[in-house]
Amino acid sequence: MQFHLNGFRAGDPTIEPAAEGAPYSQSPEAVDVLIVGSGPAGLVLAAQLSQFPTIRTRVVERRNGPLQMGQADGVACRTVEMFEAFGLSDRLLREAYWVNETVFWRPDALERGAIKRTGRVQDTETGMSEFPHVIVNQARIQDYLLDVMRCSSHRLEPDYGLEVVDLVREDEGDYPVRVTLRCTDEAREGETIVLRARYVVGCDGARSRVRAAIGQTLRGDAANHAWGVMDALAVTDFPDIRLKAAIQSASEGNLLIIPREGGYLVRFYVDLGEVTPENRDSIKQTSVDRIIETAQRILQPYTLEVKEVAWFSVYEVGQRLTDRFDDVVAADATSREPRVFIAGDACHTHSAKAGQGMNVSMQDGFNLGWKLGAVLEGRSDADLLRTYSAERQPIAQELIDFDKEWSTMMAAPPKDPNRPEAGGVDPAELQAYFVRAGRYTAGVATRYRAGTLTGEATHQALASGFVIGTRFHSAPVIRLADAKPVHLGHAARADGRWRLYAFADAQGKALDALCEHLFSAPDSVLRLVTPEGADIDSVLDLRAVLQQPHREVRMESLPDLLRPKKGRYGLVDYEKAFTSDTSADIFDARGIDRGRGALVIVRPDQYVAQVLPLDAYAELHAFFRPILRMQ
Repeated sequence: MQFHLNGFRAGDPTIEPAAEGAPYSQSPEAVDVLIVGSGPAGLVLAAQLSQFPTIRTRVVERRNGPLQMGQADGVACRTVEMFEAFGLSDRLLREAYWVNETVFWRPDALERGAIKRTGRVQDTETGMSEFPHVIVNQARIQDYLLDVMRCSSHRLEPDYGLEVVDLVREDEGDYPVRVTLRCTDEAREGETIVLRARYVVGCDGARSRVRAAIGQTLRGDAANHAWGVMDALAVTDFPDIRLKAAIQSASEGNLLIIPREGGYLVRFYVDLGEVTPENRDSIKQTSVDRIIETAQRILQPYTLEVKEVAWFSVYEVGQRLTDRFDDVVAADATSREPRVFIAGDACHTHSAKAGQGMNVSMQDGFNLGWKLGAVLEGRSDADLLRTYSAERQPIAQELIDFDKEWSTMMAAPPKDPNRPEAGGVDPAELQAYFVRAGRYTAGVATRYRAGTLTGEATHQALASGFVIGTRFHSAPVIRLADAKPVHLGHAARADGRWRLYAFADAQGKALDALCEHLFSAPDSVLRLVTPEGADIDSVLDLRAVLQQPHREVRMESLPDLLRPKKGRYGLVDYEKAFTSDTSADIFDARGIDRGRGALVIVRPDQYVAQVLPLDAYAELHAFFRPILRMQ
């Protein structure tokens, strides 16, 4: 990480100097963004907005304190990539359980009442991400994000013990959304507070009051299958207790085992059967003892002795989605500027089997956060906010479609070769589907459609491995200035800036010309979008990757734009130039045209927006014209 740009500061460099008046939570009557709910979506959004010094954000939560035991636990590879941008990946990986392999068990062909291991596969495809799929308590995930907020210049903390009772959009004044909050803690119970906000984001779960206030409804299939889930400390002779295990029994139901962090704790997802109107109430009252007994029967001939249950719950599988994630459509069906948004479970719900709920919710927050930042800081027009619902709603629909198929297969009984007419799922088919669905469970299947923020694939061949609309797939490089092996994608922080990755052409002349154009040309898009007096990389951050080995490149020969002077002292930023790592050449790994090179434009949320030739100055300008305000 880089620090000391504007002067030496002793102490922890991750803690920003406090802004004047910080912390200001519980005091302002008007804020730029009010976030309702401190779950995964709300805290990613708050952590992102806390990085913008001029934006006042407030988070309200009806609970009386931080989450202690979360329901979700699976953290997809893509989510770890996002956490790297917040500087959190090291902490997460050190604490989490790494899901390296998955095993599959089915009824023994010779003894149907017993189970037998029938398959073992790598959990995620090699090379899919530089990070693994991991497991960690949702409460710990939220702790990490709270730390980012606390270390920001705003010293941002949620205001606990407050729930929304009314939300009205008045469409007048600088703060057009009026929100009435009621205190839920004992000391202030019944008191009400009225806040005004420029924007409100409802991250308040499946029973969202913000969603109700903007007239949106969760639609979808009613839940029809129940699962019991428990986090337990147990003694067992089941040999794969520290591996992710999908188990199909002949007659006792199915079981999914997820080892947890710490080496001892294990999560059990226990099949409780079909839900009908007649049995729904009784299933909801299922005791932890019944969950344990069911797990013991499924695991036969192995034994399971549960010593302690840290947490348990019963839930029904259901996938539901709202039509929009904002309030663009008014009550009279006219279109208007979005002012109120919903994210996470407030607008889409999933089963726990695919491990997507928390991950998709956090990606909602990341998508919306940089857009709100750009609009509130005046770098983009408010129309940018229309892209949030347009992008995230179709992605949620795709994941729900996948989740329906996967959760149905997980709940189905195994086919009995002696009774083929009884139906069920072939265990081999379940294993094969798991492998095919790897990109979804890793969180890297998202692909945004062509639109304002995602270009057409006219020049995709110049960088075939950086597929437009998908997340920027990082690869190893060597940082030129200090010869340090790093991942190129890790140069990006969750700071709202766009990245321009310039991969040099064979001779390097096109790269030099691009740098000269951006640095000095009157029509340079870099010059036009950079506010007066700001660092030259404050909006568009250019990084270059050269083809030569690092020892063959002289730092002093680089264009000035790759050695920019920044901050109040005009210090040189030496971390703009990289070379290919000879042990894992990024040009080969990501299909970069060695002759022509390529310019890869990456959004602040790490998705590839466009691929252009290095000399496509007009196309570069045309791409950013509808997105960023020009000086």
